[in-house]
Amino acid sequence: MLFEAPGAPLRPAERPVPQPAAGQVLLKVEACGVCRTDLHLVDGELPNPLLPVVPGHEIVGRVVALGPGVTAFRSGQRVGVPWLGWTCGECDYCRAGQENLCDAARFTGYTLDGGYAEYTVADQRYCFALPDGPSAAGLAPLLCAGLIGHRALTMAGDARRVGLYGFGAAAHIVAQVLRHQGRPFYAFTRAGDTESQRFARELGAAWAGASAEAPPEALDAALIFAPAGELVPAALRRVRKGGTVVCAGIHMSDIPAFPYDILWGERVLRSVANLTRADGTRFFEIAAATPIATHVQPWPLEAANEALDALRRGAIQGAAVLVP
Repeated sequence: MLFEAPGAPLRPAERPVPQPAAGQVLLKVEACGVCRTDLHLVDGELPNPLLPVVPGHEIVGRVVALGPGVTAFRSGQRVGVPWLGWTCGECDYCRAGQENLCDAARFTGYTLDGGYAEYTVADQRYCFALPDGPSAAGLAPLLCAGLIGHRALTMAGDARRVGLYGFGAAAHIVAQVLRHQGRPFYAFTRAGDTESQRFARELGAAWAGASAEAPPEALDAALIFAPAGELVPAALRRVRKGGTVVCAGIHMSDIPAFPYDILWGERVLRSVANLTRADGTRFFEIAAATPIATHVQPWPLEAANEALDALRRGAIQGAAVLVP
């Protein structure tokens, strides 16, 4: 499926199977998650994409060919491909372990072709080995929703009471990690979204309600996954002094003006930008030791536009996944 212009639907296309260059693996795609970042891409909210580009950066696939110099993987192995697809390795950010901030970085499904396809290539250095046992569709959301959720939670430090604003793919994974760790979480949704609130309670939420509502106690941290800038002051009002609000999306609408007193008291407001390979290594270690059951709604590859529209309408609990 090709993205060719902002606002235009994805278009089915026949292309030759890509050939892996030096250091690359060719993958037969088993599943590819549908991320809100893909929605921002097709809605024209992300600047300077590769055009045309194959979207998709939550890729689970099997290695079918190895480019020259590939030593990290073998033919037939299951591999995951995340958002971060390449970095320069030489800039100050890369040398400081902040490759997620590399100005020359390339991103899967945005500035590199991604996984809304039957085959794709990826740099072996930015792929993760995945287990054979779980379903490919169940693993796919871990490649971004899981990784970004993990990075956002890490930025909240040792916060015990954690608010999750926007109870979608990332939040439903973070919720299960928090539950396993014995940390209470509080789910905030759109007003009237009783289905998402019910889903959050099923996953163990201590409380679930609308974003404008107050939880029963002050939060130590709040993670914002919804792309709505008005949630920033709302979340600041719900965290205690010394608490942290983390904006976890790649795109957000403008943040409205808010009074200084809801930031005062050494509250911290910060953002998450992309991920590092170290994030992936650590998260998959956590995932292996944590009972995470991703809730997925599979769609055929040719129904990518319908899946994106369902995500846009908030009609998906958990994550949508495309299966070629």
